[in-house]
Amino acid sequence: MGLDIRLPLGALFLITGAMLVVYGLLTRGDAMYAQSGGINLNAVWGAVMAIFGAVMLYASRRARR
Repeated sequence: MGLDIRLPLGALFLITGAMLVVYGLLTRGDAMYAQSGGINLNAVWGAVMAIFGAVMLYASRRARR
């Protein structure tokens, strides 16, 4: 069986992370970040998710070889 969960999982995390990064950049400086000490958690966790998704996609592509 050629089922590799890393491909759809990587795509899901990469797309969701990219959307969070864009949302975080568009809303930087808003009052909602005052509760988190001024840290833009949307952009930070979006970047973490996008990196994880990229690693999963890379691992999936590397396993195909």
